[in-house]
Amino acid sequence: MTTIERTEASSRYKQGMRHLAGAISVITADFQGQRSGLTVTSVSSVSVDPPELLVCINVEASAWPLIEKSGRFGVNVLHAEQEALALRFAGAGGVKGGQRYETAPWSQHQGVWLLDEAAAAFACEVEEIVMCHSHAVVVARVLQIQATEGAAPAPLLYWQGQFGTLQTRVA
Repeated sequence: MTTIERTEASSRYKQGMRHLAGAISVITADFQGQRSGLTVTSVSSVSVDPPELLVCINVEASAWPLIEKSGRFGVNVLHAEQEALALRFAGAGGVKGGQRYETAPWSQHQGVWLLDEAAAAFACEVEEIVMCHSHAVVVARVLQIQATEGAAPAPLLYWQGQFGTLQTRVA
């Protein structure tokens, strides 16, 4: 495949992936008091017993070396009213590292930072890392779960290059 074909394929791939709606999560990382994090749509359940999930993380992200060294991270599933936090952890406005945590309430669970107001949050321990080009596919054991009880807030989604939420519920 030539460079022109790769560029076109990459563009078409991105265009195609915009049709895949994804739930927004903030990944938190801490190693010896140094904190960072990132916004992702790449979280998926692996198994219920034992509880495991996977997340794909760009190895150029500032949080990656912290996750790699500590072996732990948090997955914080955001709701529709947390778009500003998603942008903050995506680096909007040049906010970096520990500064990303400043506008929201956090608690530490088993060495992992979880968002107090998340729709759901998972403290995770790395079980396996598979390197795939620019990303690490991380399979993790869930150590602790906090989830909204009762009527859950609408999820924050990313679709067609924009944030959104569900307009109706599927029966």
